[in-house]
Amino acid sequence: MTKPVTGTWFEFQHHSKIEGTYWNPLLKKMDDGQWRQLIRDMKAEGMEVLVLLATALDFRAYFDTDIYPKADLNCADPIGVLLSEAEAQEMKVFMSCGYYDDWNYPLKNRQSLEVEKRAFRAMEQICEQYGHHKSLYGWYLPDEAGIDGKMTDEFMDYINRYSAQMHKLSKDYKMLVAPYGTRLICTDDEYVSQLENLDCDFIAYQDEVGVQRCQVEELAGVYEGLKRAHDKAGRSKLWADIEAFSFEGPVYDSPLLAAPEERVKRQVEAVSPFVDRVLIYEYQVRLGKHVEIK
Repeated sequence: MTKPVTGTWFEFQHHSKIEGTYWNPLLKKMDDGQWRQLIRDMKAEGMEVLVLLATALDFRAYFDTDIYPKADLNCADPIGVLLSEAEAQEMKVFMSCGYYDDWNYPLKNRQSLEVEKRAFRAMEQICEQYGHHKSLYGWYLPDEAGIDGKMTDEFMDYINRYSAQMHKLSKDYKMLVAPYGTRLICTDDEYVSQLENLDCDFIAYQDEVGVQRCQVEELAGVYEGLKRAHDKAGRSKLWADIEAFSFEGPVYDSPLLAAPEERVKRQVEAVSPFVDRVLIYEYQVRLGKHVEIK
């Protein structure tokens, strides 16, 4: 049985300017009411979970902080609007705790103690300002890592360090990661052991169809293997990160467009028997060439 799509990534600005050619200008102009309506639209289409990609981007923050200056948006308090409207709609938000340096260098960001210091301070400040919102469900690590066969010790240490910080803020918060390299994972006993030693509540593996690294026909086999490993480990829940986009031209070097609906439907059908929840990356890509925000 095909699972419904019940979650999406969420952005105030897309991190890649070329990819966000058609929708970043629209998002920048949106006021509080338009952001709230967008969230209500997402809820109406079955979204229960929102994953905020960035609380800061390009050395500008989406909240009041001494870490970076405020981002230049038409919405004065975007994180406040997100959390308050998500709360009104009974949705859960995973708050980003990454991108506290140049997002183009995820390995450096994962290893840097200075970046970690900024990220941990941001987490504390966000909790101080917004922790009263019931919609603040957990945290998401956007400085992605690829898995080539197995997770690296560096990636596992990074997740466990940030999870430890998260639990200092609240024992109830949950951690989400969304690694790539999904089709390359060797789901043997060694990988099961890695999952057993990873302090992470949800792993939403990227299906990599949108970036043309994986074919739809491969997905069932890939996620079936992941399910066996996750079931055996009995720790992190298995989610899917379905890439609901295509590129207008060359991969990573052209604007993103909404993928054909039929392709996305086949992606969801392929992973549904094996995952606990299906998320897409991302709903907002539908704000493409032909949408106007006045």
